Amino acid sequence: MLENINLKKKLSREEYKRIVPGLQLRLYDLEKACWDNGVPTVIVFEGWDASGKGTTIAALTQRLDPRGFKLYPITDPRTYEQQRPWLWRFWLKVPNRGEMVIFDHSWYGRVLEERVERAIPEKSWKQAFRDIIEFERMLADDGSAILKFFLHISKKEQSKRFEMIQANPLEAWRVTKADWLRHKKYGEYLAATEEMLELTESEYAPWTIVEATSKSYTRKCVFETIISALEKNLGSKAPPRNEVSAEVSKDAELRAAMESLSGGGL
Repeated sequence: MLENINLKKKLSREEYKRIVPGLQLRLYDLEKACWDNGVPTVIVFEGWDASGKGTTIAALTQRLDPRGFKLYPITDPRTYEQQRPWLWRFWLKVPNRGEMVIFDHSWYGRVLEERVERAIPEKSWKQAFRDIIEFERMLADDGSAILKFFLHISKKEQSKRFEMIQANPLEAWRVTKADWLRHKKYGEYLAATEEMLELTESEYAPWTIVEATSKSYTRKCVFETIISALEKNLGSKAPPRNEVSAEVSKDAELRAAMESLSGGGL
């Protein structure tokens, strides 16, 4: 499935700069509407190492009200967390009414990295599929809008990005030996990912596979998918769309220029 995805999709930087002010403004309005109407939102980011999850989240949250969202970067469970049911630490992070919660990695590590690296028995990761479906079903039944993104790049592109990061003395620390070891297992992770996408796809918690070779295209796809889902969830309570002012566009151009000077990241 993933091998048939067209990873050549691109969006020019000029086009992205033209449309991003409107996307950010619309998402801000929808964030406020969700807050006012008590609609919780769960946004999950999964994907390959160096596929751009961090920079996409940064762009997504750049113009949101920080009081209305929380961001959780998920790492390996701590010792005390391992003594409890494995989803316990994620239950503690579900959104309050009206709140948006963003996960940089998530409960899907159970059926991806922990599975491929054989950190848990086969019985545990197979059981995790049912646990995940029930977990997301309960969140949806309680009114949460759930969006799940998988940022997809090729093995060749991943290697290229690793090398680019390592070539920068200030960024080289971001690529570890473990990253390269996972890169060598790209095929195993690909098979695990495809099974994960197939078994956990649902109407109430759909997956969006993002062709992430182009950073601008990735961000546009994520913005538009979230905006569409929140508008659908809010229904008649969604605020009307506003025209993007010249001042907002000028502000976006300034921020884009600053980002280009700092390298923009991957």
